[in-house]
Amino acid sequence: MKIYRENDSTYEKIQNKVIAVIGYGSQGDAQANMMKDSGLNVIIGLRKGGRSWQKAMDDAFEVYEVSEATKKADVIQVLIPDEIQQVVYEKSILPNLAEGKVLCFSHGFNISYKRIVPPKNVDVIMIAPKSPGPSERKVYLEGFGVPALLAVHQDYSGNAKNIGLGMAKAMHFTRAGVIDLNSLEGSKKDIAPFDKETFTDLFGEQSVLCGGVAELIQSGFEVMVEAGYPPEMAYFEVSHELKLITDLIYKGGIEQMYEKVSNTAEFGGRTRGKKVIDRSVVKPVMHQMMKDIEAGDFAKEWMDEANSGMPKLKEMRKNEGGNQLQTVGDELRKLFVK
Repeated sequence: MKIYRENDSTYEKIQNKVIAVIGYGSQGDAQANMMKDSGLNVIIGLRKGGRSWQKAMDDAFEVYEVSEATKKADVIQVLIPDEIQQVVYEKSILPNLAEGKVLCFSHGFNISYKRIVPPKNVDVIMIAPKSPGPSERKVYLEGFGVPALLAVHQDYSGNAKNIGLGMAKAMHFTRAGVIDLNSLEGSKKDIAPFDKETFTDLFGEQSVLCGGVAELIQSGFEVMVEAGYPPEMAYFEVSHELKLITDLIYKGGIEQMYEKVSNTAEFGGRTRGKKVIDRSVVKPVMHQMMKDIEAGDFAKEWMDEANSGMPKLKEMRKNEGGNQLQTVGDELRKLFVK
């Protein structure tokens, strides 16, 4: 595993280039401002009249429609949602993607699933911070950075990696460490660098970080309430305190978490946790999820959903967004606002 740090990167290959950040949401806002504050030449590409247009202008950026920003830029950093990247790329980026330009992403979805197939005469790179945008910006302003991944899909210029490292340095990612996915190998030796990020990112979100954790919290809450306990107590025990536990895991891993909690909690966790998460049952399901991701089945399902107006997602938001766990939590969280 190759990890690049501050002394492994310079601004030499990026300092004279114009970087167009396409999109000004969570990641676009954070990445554009970090690079600008570090002295790089950053412009913003947006849909004219969109809700982010005025915000980007208020933040002292030159703002253009996506096609015009692409024309002006040497580096095009695509930071719009996965489900609209292909349409925006084909309409506004590809016609203006001249030879020698750099196409950059922070998630490999559209490259991995060949929804976007760039011409051979451009560099294609990925800089994927392992953090939500606001957290990246906060840590940057504190003088440090978050870890990130770097991948090179096409190196037409011969400088693709150094361009990516220069951008990563400007965002302080090299202060924490940038992992080179082109050097990182698992047992699947033939997996492409972009695919390593795409497949693992999707799997982590679905199986643990978003899907698995959310369902576990919901189930624990419902069991306590159904057993007759106050929903407020159930919320504290299965949701509120989760942050305290994940903070311990973040700092020192699962074993350090067990060192920090009580012996009673450790014994209960080690003996009962395996009954809740029966690996003989859960892992086959997870393996199938991984196969669906690698084969593109999930990507197709998601794109079909997005292209049809997201009816299933909207229905789930409606049905699950106002459940008891959410409403009780909303009331309790008001108590903790400074």
